[in-house]
Amino acid sequence: MVRLYNLHPFGSQRVVPCKQEPAHFCCGRDVLFVASTAASCRVEVFAVRDQGRCEPLGSFATLGPVLRMAHSQAGDYLVTIEEKSRATFLRAYTNWRCMSAGSSRVCVRMLGHKMEESYSETLKEQMSIVEMPLSDPPLCISCCPVTGDLLVGCKNKVVLFCLKYLVVNQSLTVLDFERSLILHMDNVTPAEVAFCARHIAITTELDVLILKLVQQSEEGTEQRALEKPVSQGLKDEGPSKDNLQLDLDEFIICQKPVELRGEECKLCEVPITLESTELPTEDTKCFQVQYLLFRRFTPDQSPFGFCEETKLHSVQLLPVYQTGSSVTANEETENKRELLSLFCFFSLPHVGYLYSVGSSVELISTYQYSERSEQAVLTPQFLHVITSENLQCFTVRCSAAAARDEDPYIDTTEKACPPLALDVCTLRMQLFIGPRALCHFKNHIILLTKAVTEDITERRKPARRMLSRKAESIKSRTNSESEPGWNLYIINTVSTVQLYREMVDYSRTYENVKTESCIHLLSEAHLLVRAAIMDPCFLKSDEKEELLRAFKESCAFLGDCYSRFDTKDYHLALPYYRMSGLSMTEVLKRLVSEGDEMQTYEKGFIFYLSHSLNEDLNEELSKESANKVLQIFHLADPGQLPHILCSPCMRNVCPLTAVQCLQKIEKTMPSVVLTLAKAFMALKMGDLTMYEREMDSYKETVLACGFVGQPKLLLQRKEGIVTPTEFALHLKELQPGLLVAATVALHENSKIELEEADTFFKMLCSTSENTVPQLLVDFWEALLVVCSQEEVLQELLLRVTSQYVWRISKQQLPETEPLKTAEDLVNSCEHYGLIFPWVTSIMAVGSPAGKDGHEDLSKLQSLLCSQSLNIASALPVLEPLAEAGSIGLAVRVLCSTRLGKHEEALDQLLQGCPEAAVLYAQHELKDDRRALWWNKLLPELCRRARLLGPECPVLISALKETLSVVATELELRDFLSLLPEDGAAAFFLPHLLHCSQRKLLT
Repeated sequence: MVRLYNLHPFGSQRVVPCKQEPAHFCCGRDVLFVASTAASCRVEVFAVRDQGRCEPLGSFATLGPVLRMAHSQAGDYLVTIEEKSRATFLRAYTNWRCMSAGSSRVCVRMLGHKMEESYSETLKEQMSIVEMPLSDPPLCISCCPVTGDLLVGCKNKVVLFCLKYLVVNQSLTVLDFERSLILHMDNVTPAEVAFCARHIAITTELDVLILKLVQQSEEGTEQRALEKPVSQGLKDEGPSKDNLQLDLDEFIICQKPVELRGEECKLCEVPITLESTELPTEDTKCFQVQYLLFRRFTPDQSPFGFCEETKLHSVQLLPVYQTGSSVTANEETENKRELLSLFCFFSLPHVGYLYSVGSSVELISTYQYSERSEQAVLTPQFLHVITSENLQCFTVRCSAAAARDEDPYIDTTEKACPPLALDVCTLRMQLFIGPRALCHFKNHIILLTKAVTEDITERRKPARRMLSRKAESIKSRTNSESEPGWNLYIINTVSTVQLYREMVDYSRTYENVKTESCIHLLSEAHLLVRAAIMDPCFLKSDEKEELLRAFKESCAFLGDCYSRFDTKDYHLALPYYRMSGLSMTEVLKRLVSEGDEMQTYEKGFIFYLSHSLNEDLNEELSKESANKVLQIFHLADPGQLPHILCSPCMRNVCPLTAVQCLQKIEKTMPSVVLTLAKAFMALKMGDLTMYEREMDSYKETVLACGFVGQPKLLLQRKEGIVTPTEFALHLKELQPGLLVAATVALHENSKIELEEADTFFKMLCSTSENTVPQLLVDFWEALLVVCSQEEVLQELLLRVTSQYVWRISKQQLPETEPLKTAEDLVNSCEHYGLIFPWVTSIMAVGSPAGKDGHEDLSKLQSLLCSQSLNIASALPVLEPLAEAGSIGLAVRVLCSTRLGKHEEALDQLLQGCPEAAVLYAQHELKDDRRALWWNKLLPELCRRARLLGPECPVLISALKETLSVVATELELRDFLSLLPEDGAAAFFLPHLLHCSQRKLLT
């Protein structure tokens, strides 16, 4: 459905002071070209100033009457199709601006003509006309706004001319063209063509074909540059000549309408063959054709016109550039504009179609006109259409589509944009007499009107007055030749901000009666501003600051609508308010009426508030605002109250009122989070009795799970940094075990990262960045019990190992009592193993550690006795204990053993603690390591005993134990071969007897 809002997009108008009746016109970068009718064969050039003032720059003669004309912003040239002696010519006018300096010199040259050095000085001061010969008469033309290349439509083909910049010398660069590509199409006569960024749109009377030229390297080998004509046709499109013989003088055969997209377009019976006309070079690009859209219409059978009058018109490709792309008068800078989206528009007499042409082809909008259209012009903000009596202005959805191409966060909780599917809106239907043609230029519309004699009388009546009195005064001063039947107007469209204000004011009339109409009009206003911001000229616009303010304001208005009204898209209140930059306090002031106890709140407002309060916003509500929010949720959504009260934004809420509200809902919806919230409020009030009563109502394990349901009870994030709450500080003093258990539960449920937990505990214990508090070590130890991620596990093991080593080496005591002893960890955590007997033996021989340092040492040795810690990565951490007496010896031997270096471990024991050697061998030298008893330990003990003799009874005792084991394991002959030749027989004889008796018994 088309909505008509009688707004005022058209401002003042002026008459262009043309000397001759215009036949065709087009706009340049800052100029207007007007080609006169066949009588004079001239083109007048006008400079367009502020407020649409036109100043003549000069004129130049053409070869004959101009049939088509177009201007290219890239290259700043004018191209025309002219007729002379029943022949048509294609010409490009370059360097035409020298006319404004008074020069009348003209240089005519052929396409590709080589510039001589001798012409350099004259070329600077004269206009150049480039003749571009064609084998077939040119029918239509289009210039690419991105590259300046030229596309020419001829019968059964379109020809592409590439724009070239020829450097004659250091001070002169001239424009030239090169015929580079021809697209041959059977049985196609283009009526209009449009060309932009390798995209080509071609229309005949009733057919539309959109193509894209792609390099073979871009699309791979799936499509070929020279495709064979497609043999398949459209099913049921029309009668076959073989099956249906009719007298065509008596019948009109109409083919069925059809729309094909993508690969289906190959069925359209328009085969295309490419012919490259460039000279082959290393840089020659091989193109191929990609079909995007084919659409065929049928003659219009509506009462508005006869079927033979139904023709397509006004095909146009509209580029939208990346926001912030630079654009200046310099072509080099201009070419740096990044193309974001491309749109194609074409129209029938009573309906227009707007497609998005990108990764996919999508129909965005369909425009129904109130009467038969003559011509239409698409801009990023509007669609302007002329009919027999009106200049109409419609809204478009280009900015909405481009915004989604540019920003991946559109349509999330962060950002939003009105949908493409909004109903088309007519902003204005402005009366004119005899509109014939129009074009668009920046914020101006150039309109040609031609009235018949009876219309002139009507035009002079007061009721038929135009937009501006200024226009009539200017008209009265024009010469009598321009008065009777025609006029060329330049109409100023009002500034974006001004029209935006009018749309906002107009929307207020619908606030209380038509919710959807209010949202619709505000959405149109938002898209209007968004389109202006996406314009490449935005960065240099005088309205830049105003437009940004209007954009944020429009977001705020849309946020208000989705908050106040009962709509299915109520969730959009959140992203629109975020885009507006309004704080929660400002939003509350906009939506909450003071003293209105009966006020109700819609879902959109509650949705916005709950999301804002549950996220880590760095905004603290005042006491009044916080209490108001408490009242709002108590009335609208009481189930969220426990979570809302934990938000850092609600720090200033009245705790007594909060407890009263929580007690009311506890009867119907009790929960652990609610109990914890009540305890939190009790702490704020200083009511420890109530606090203890609430905390005693659940077991510690259940309370820990409750903190997972609402982590903000313990920690809050400000600017990405985790900080502890008053609740956490209180638990640290009274229930550190619960605090650690809750933090472990938060980590295991991905509510807090390991590094964040470090910061949390360090801030909680008021320690420096390099100091590790005992409570953090307690957290690491508790996390080791439940952690299942190998990467995190190794990190934790290294951290606790490092802390144990640091305390042992520095003889530093923990500042608080550890929550778990070494025995607790061995019993509860698989990563802590039982301490080996030989380790205990080593420690018994050495100087005993103090009682206070015994726990850290036991935990360290327990870790090393398990299989979890990666010893290789832990060696640098253990380095400080390497020389620490019996402690260091135990650590070294444990490391050697874990690394599989058992011979090295035996050497270390025999050197430092021989008493433990046999215990070590009994514990470690098993299975495949059993042979070390007689190959390593026995010879080494014999050697050392021989050196020290009876002075070392420990060695003698260890040797006897070793001989007992070896005698049991080996055969007598093998055992004898191991005994030293210089040994005392009496010493070895008992072991020999034992070995021989074992043999006899077996």
